[in-house]
Amino acid sequence: MGLSNEEAHRIARERGVSGPLYLLVKYAAALVLRVVCGFTATGKENVPKKGPVVIVPNHKSFWDPFFVAIVLRRPVHFMGKAEHFEGPMAGIFLRLGAFPVRRGASDVEALETARAILRRGDALALFPEGTRVREEGLGAPKRGAARFAIEAGAPIVPATITGTEKRRWPLPRKVRIVFGTPVSVDGLEATPEDAALAIGQAWPQVSEEYARWQNRPGLVAAGAAALGLAWLVRKRLK
Repeated sequence: MGLSNEEAHRIARERGVSGPLYLLVKYAAALVLRVVCGFTATGKENVPKKGPVVIVPNHKSFWDPFFVAIVLRRPVHFMGKAEHFEGPMAGIFLRLGAFPVRRGASDVEALETARAILRRGDALALFPEGTRVREEGLGAPKRGAARFAIEAGAPIVPATITGTEKRRWPLPRKVRIVFGTPVSVDGLEATPEDAALAIGQAWPQVSEEYARWQNRPGLVAAGAAALGLAWLVRKRLK
């Protein structure tokens, strides 16, 4: 059986991750994903080694949290759909740094758990787009992640993920994660205006890096080659 919503949040706030379990799953996942698709990460030095930090990646795939977690040395906490915590795996998810959030409404319990994680001095990754963006490009960022960062006095670290687009399984495209320059929240208040200002400084790093990677010459050439191959195959089949 799963846990009640209240019990799940109590565990997430009080216990945090299980070090041995987290490392075991992290290294096993890293090994599998490196063999399956390969990945690179740059800018990891921009993520503080200790103290509260809010990481704000773009969100294209179910796999995005896994890639962020396995490339960083310190444990990272994520929100996950509340439905995932209703089964027997709930305890394991919690010990791996995930905690439940109810979609479609303001989840006070999830918001308080996020604050507790930052007060504890841990790393929290939040997707400012709010959900996976399946269409081309990125979605508009919301202010919530920045507000948490301001409340905790935590820097905001942008993270750009490419290669997971339109993939339920990350095959065969290589995944790339780039951590950008941290945005300080010193002197800001937890108001909508200041939160918008902070995310407005962080998100352009994500969108510009994403656009640069998507528009690189090699990708355009590969796309043209794929179209040409498809045309030849169709011609041969006629």
